[in-house]
Amino acid sequence: MAATARENDVITDDDIEPLADETARQAQRVVAAYAQDADECRMFLSMLGIGPGTAGPTKAE
Repeated sequence: MAATARENDVITDDDIEPLADETARQAQRVVAAYAQDADECRMFLSMLGIGPGTAGPTKAE
């Protein structure tokens, strides 16, 4: 049986582009709005790679 195109596609780290700071901040806000509590929010942000300190510098510096 022939493999489907989806099975042959491999995504490498070089194929993934970093998120723009504003995009990461917007995603953080959406996750925070739907999370049931702070622990769940931290877990989801970490899973998505957009947790605190991963989205770039803040404007509060």
